[in-house]
Amino acid sequence: MNWKWLIGLNLLCLIWTSTGFSEEYSLQYFLEKNSSRTYELSKKEKGEVLNQIERVLEQAKQIQLQLSRVLQSGETEIKYQEGKFWMSKLDEDRESIDAVAQQLKILKEKGTHLVTALKLYKSLKDLSFHFTVYSNTPSFSALVADVGPELELWGDPVFYRLYLLPLAQAKSSETKAPVKEKKQDTKTKKN
Repeated sequence: MNWKWLIGLNLLCLIWTSTGFSEEYSLQYFLEKNSSRTYELSKKEKGEVLNQIERVLEQAKQIQLQLSRVLQSGETEIKYQEGKFWMSKLDEDRESIDAVAQQLKILKEKGTHLVTALKLYKSLKDLSFHFTVYSNTPSFSALVADVGPELELWGDPVFYRLYLLPLAQAKSSETKAPVKEKKQDTKTKKN
């Protein structure tokens, strides 16, 4: 009996330790980093931003599937035309979710791909808008919960300011350096 209790206690400690580590890079952590104007993220922190966005994206995918099932099964009091409208929006969201997943995969492999980061930001903004609309719709609000605002927070203050903006500034400084050298070369040739 004591061995079972001891094994259970060890498993509980392992679970507590692993969740404590993931709590280190919570949404609150990145929002505080953003509010302190510390825009430099380490490579590990950038990877964790992408992992957390992937986690919220998985929640959005599950909610999108649940909403589709609810509409198709007729569990809600929605008229046919309105149901068709919502199904078209949910289909758009499924495509956006797939696109975000692809963009996350690319950014995890090559974190300095600016165009992919811009596409990811746009897709996150679109998804957060749609999920906020779903949460404000009485028929869907119980299923959607707070995923819309969470997507918004991961997209705008966190991803935009801590990942995308520094990446764009780094790319901008890379492209400006050769231009200055060319101007100096033309001036020396004229003299």
